[in-house]
Amino acid sequence: MAADPSDEAKHIEKLYEFGERLNESKDKSQNVEDYQGIISAAKTSMKAKQLAAQLIPRFFKFFPALSSPAIDTHLDLIEEEELGVRVQAIRGLPLFCKDTPEHISKIVDILVQLLHADEFVERDAVHKALMALLRQDVKASLTALFKHIGSVDEPSQDDIIREKVLSFIRDKVFPIKAEVLKPQEEMERHITDLIKKSLEDVTGAEFRMFMDFLKGLSIFGDKAPKERMVELIGIIEGQADLDAQFNCKMIGIQVSDADHIDRLISCLFMALPFIVRGASSSKFLNYLNKHILPVSDKLPDERRLDLLKALAEVAPFTTPQDSRQILPSVVQLLKKNMPRRKTGEEFNFTYVECLLYTFHHLAHKVPNATNSLCGYKIVTGQPSDRLGEDFTEQYKEFTERLSYVEELTRATMKKLTQGMAEKNKAMAAAKSDEAKDTIKTEKQNTTTGLRTCNNILAMTKALHSKAPSFIGDKSINLSWKEVPKPAVTSSTPATGGKRPGSAANGSGNPSKKGRGAGGIQHQLVNRAFEGLSHGGRSGGTRGRGRGWGGRGRGRVGPVDISFEASSTPGGGAYMAWIQQRTDIQLQIYAGRHEWCDFVPISCWPNNLYA
Repeated sequence: MAADPSDEAKHIEKLYEFGERLNESKDKSQNVEDYQGIISAAKTSMKAKQLAAQLIPRFFKFFPALSSPAIDTHLDLIEEEELGVRVQAIRGLPLFCKDTPEHISKIVDILVQLLHADEFVERDAVHKALMALLRQDVKASLTALFKHIGSVDEPSQDDIIREKVLSFIRDKVFPIKAEVLKPQEEMERHITDLIKKSLEDVTGAEFRMFMDFLKGLSIFGDKAPKERMVELIGIIEGQADLDAQFNCKMIGIQVSDADHIDRLISCLFMALPFIVRGASSSKFLNYLNKHILPVSDKLPDERRLDLLKALAEVAPFTTPQDSRQILPSVVQLLKKNMPRRKTGEEFNFTYVECLLYTFHHLAHKVPNATNSLCGYKIVTGQPSDRLGEDFTEQYKEFTERLSYVEELTRATMKKLTQGMAEKNKAMAAAKSDEAKDTIKTEKQNTTTGLRTCNNILAMTKALHSKAPSFIGDKSINLSWKEVPKPAVTSSTPATGGKRPGSAANGSGNPSKKGRGAGGIQHQLVNRAFEGLSHGGRSGGTRGRGRGWGGRGRGRVGPVDISFEASSTPGGGAYMAWIQQRTDIQLQIYAGRHEWCDFVPISCWPNNLYA
């Protein structure tokens, strides 16, 4: 039933009188009847309710004795059917805390319950009210908000509300952290403690969201001490649950505790930036060595590849003690993944690349540990050299496997190179953009395959010596990592030609964007290896690509090479000069518009002559 216009006008007039007297009063606490009148008017007409929704919070602080009826009446306005009344009441909520901060927790709780409002204008009012409270008292407001995310000790009682709060924090609070987290160090520490408590009970996506936020705080920035990195990796170790007993029971070819594996590998990748900055990887490595590596061949291909990639990226930052402990497991995995001649064992190029890289970096820290494992004779003067023992068979077996891997890798590179020439022809003949994009992707995958093979050859070559020098620097750039553009040189290209790029390890023309980037998925690269003879079954490269920029490797000793490319699609002869390191990479110009990729001298096409 609509309110009588005359009655509504009287209520509005009365409210204006109450408000004017309160505004003019020097001691507002004496105007109790006026404030009571405002509270009573909030139960009359719609317009009176809207006006009361402004006046109740404005004068709230002057009447502590009326705080309960004032708040209760205001909450009734928030539940009104009329949208305009609800929105006005929501906008007034932060005013209850302006001079009475003890109410912040209660008001935040009220606003949190309203985050699921259907009307956009109502949700917007809730968001703005919460932001106003954060600016008034960030510590109390954040504490109240995180209470609704919950923890193991105090779980959230409402999953829908919990999701709304998480979304609000992610979308509204995190982006303006520099504005609201003041004083900076104190408030960054406070929100870190709140997050750490909440991380006891989160999903994988929520954990990544919180870790990304923590990495962006100044207390964990570039100038943060090592202890801060230790703190962050401790958080990740807790999420990885490294104290739990791993369930190795097999179901077919799957490890039954798949969720644990996924979480462990994800956490290891998240830990990498902090390990690089000085945090210890010991706890992760010990767990992997004890529980995961012994059954890694039973993992699904995708998880196994991610595990081996993570292990390879951690290897350069391991301690000598950890290296000595985990090296036997790595050598065992190498032997499993490097087939002996004519055994028909499966061969996966990227697995071998990962394991060789890991092996080199671990062995570089404890070289004499390889004496008993691989039959080397490295002298350090320590009892662990074990030079009096005979490990001839180990050396023979290990080098035999290396030789066969090299043979397979060279054969594969030759076929990949031939395939690249065919793709260049297909690119020249392609008409549609879709066809060109498909061929471009195939070429990128072939390039990554060539880089994988080049890395394998670069790492196996040194291992035939009785006392090899292990790689412990950044000279090998893993194939899934992006190759940065080198600095522009002053060399002058031949007339009518293009300046050749300098890219070792099959890195491809650096002027082409995206070559070898981590975003190229290895399940696509697998297609470049499919159907190639491996002396046994086809061993594709599977999994997801991860990683970031790096640089390729070559041996010192530049030479100049000139050649003619006859029978090219564009017709005529083209000349190119390449100054390259002595594991020579040749860049073939296969037409008027397309440079193909770098291939080793052993794989040059027959129609080229130097």
